[in-house]
Amino acid sequence: MSVLFFDIGATLADVIFEGDGSLTFRPRPRVVGVLTALAGVRKGIISNPGAGDAARERARAALDAAFAGQFAESALLHWGPKTERGIFDGAVASAGVPADSCVFVGEDPDERTVARTAGLRTAAHPVFAQAAVEGRPVLWTRIGLPGGRGLAELDAVANGAEVVPVHVASDRLVLAMASERGASALRQAGFTTDPRGSVEETAAFLLRDDRPVPAPEAFAGEPPEAPAAVESGLRASAAFAFAAGALAGAGPALLSLGPAPGGVYLAAAAGVPVEGIHLPGSRPGHTERLLPDPALLSRPGEAAIRETAAGFAPGAPSQETVEAVRAAVTPEVMRAHVARVSGAAPLVEGGAHTVRGRHAAGADNVLVAQALAGRFAALGLTVRLRPFTWRGHRIANVEAEHRVPGSDGAVLVTAHLDSTGDQGTYVDGAGVPRPYDPAADPAPGADDDGSGVAAVLAAAECLAGLLAAGRSPARTVRFVLFNAEEQGLVGSKVYARAAAAAGDSIAGVLQMDMIAGRRDGGHTVEVHAGAAVAGPAAQASEELGEVLARAVSAVSAGLTVERITGPGDPAAGRSDHASFHERGWAAVAVSENFFDGAEPASGTRQYHRPGDTLDDPDHDTGYATDIARGVTTAALTLAGL
Repeated sequence: MSVLFFDIGATLADVIFEGDGSLTFRPRPRVVGVLTALAGVRKGIISNPGAGDAARERARAALDAAFAGQFAESALLHWGPKTERGIFDGAVASAGVPADSCVFVGEDPDERTVARTAGLRTAAHPVFAQAAVEGRPVLWTRIGLPGGRGLAELDAVANGAEVVPVHVASDRLVLAMASERGASALRQAGFTTDPRGSVEETAAFLLRDDRPVPAPEAFAGEPPEAPAAVESGLRASAAFAFAAGALAGAGPALLSLGPAPGGVYLAAAAGVPVEGIHLPGSRPGHTERLLPDPALLSRPGEAAIRETAAGFAPGAPSQETVEAVRAAVTPEVMRAHVARVSGAAPLVEGGAHTVRGRHAAGADNVLVAQALAGRFAALGLTVRLRPFTWRGHRIANVEAEHRVPGSDGAVLVTAHLDSTGDQGTYVDGAGVPRPYDPAADPAPGADDDGSGVAAVLAAAECLAGLLAAGRSPARTVRFVLFNAEEQGLVGSKVYARAAAAAGDSIAGVLQMDMIAGRRDGGHTVEVHAGAAVAGPAAQASEELGEVLARAVSAVSAGLTVERITGPGDPAAGRSDHASFHERGWAAVAVSENFFDGAEPASGTRQYHRPGDTLDDPDHDTGYATDIARGVTTAALTLAGL
């Protein structure tokens, strides 16, 4: 008889740490149904709740609360890191069956690889637990939607089969994991399937190639879709060839999964650093990590988006709000916040520690998240840490909220808290060039995205001041700082995926990604609303952009607003707002003049370099303040203030 062992975080449940230290597990979509169907199978846990007996007891209590009676055998509960095989050997011993009769079910391909070394079989998602028990393969599969068929119809079929989507390229193409049984169900329902390789211990990425790829002259005069399809194939081939060359010597590290929007889908073996691949001329956000999500096709945010968008304030912001924003969001405030997170000043006032970098693999990342949570808590907001694991590192998104009972949705003000210096030049002691080392090399990230973090903090302080003065918003306001953005939008995808699973209602997302880079006299702010999938969310995002434009005009009249929309938006899919577009919510990305590719550029020249400091000549605190004021005014206006 087989024994199933499940990871918890992101596999069985979304994990939430409340400000008081309590722990909650929210079951992921389809998980309860899977566990119920496996009622006759012995089930255990292999998961890392953190160090110490108290953490394990807290995790056991949360597990019992979320999955009452499903994990009754205490001997099958194993707590600890999954970076070495010992915990898996212990699980096999506790099961009393051969190792190949045990299955580890976990989203993380690195952890699945370790499980394999101990002889266990693996599954990348609970939906495929039975397939793993029976030894049936699960494949990366391209799903085609013929004319007249929509994502909602595909969702109805996929959610009843062994199919889990990972990316919606358009209303005609979806990338998914699927067993042959799942693929057969799709074909019987009229959808096409194109299997591309085994999932096993791989992860999926979208690698965009921004280099021009001219269509062959032979297609001159043909319908537009003909040369477009050829160009897509050529671009995918070129991107894959570059990636494979960059990782030469790593063995069979990559598998092409075919053309993707602007590039190629890749399946990468565990541990392969796809995030470190930089194609010539690549623009920001060219790599996107794809996560499995059974709810991805349902786009739950669209259910109420028309009503929510209709409630966007049509007029100018109130003068009272404008005055409050100007008083609270100042260059001095912005500079102080950037200084603390970029290492120009101690991380905590009165403390001694200064930040060297906020890379997801660096020790300072955790300290910064904790410090930011503390600053939000001091404002009287409800603070939660949303932990997740990236390449063996336990890190967290930070969320702070002022909840309004009866709100029709939350207004989110967001940025990403991590940084990287991977575009810098580094040498060893002998002067020989070497790769960037996040554990040792500086990544101050004052602009990217310390400026966005500062703006979110300043917006929270402004709201706290208004609340203290007796004003009351009509909508919930939430401040969120995402982690591991530089690794392919990982943190925002984890957050948006959990929000969708929880049935969260989100009125709109204002995401700031690099707002301080200014040179050559530029004073333009880019507002990106473009989304890959047309429909209500894309339209509502454009309307959200209009709200922001009015706010900027009211509070920062010297700024020129460049609104960019449509599927050709150069920031579509490239910043954390895209994680909300994927699930049908209105969202815009706000940045310095950087993403649009216009020449001459006026954004920072220190992108992903150790020179991205507070004192860099390209870092303009006054410019960042103007943008932060516009976003804060828009958020407060959307909240009814």
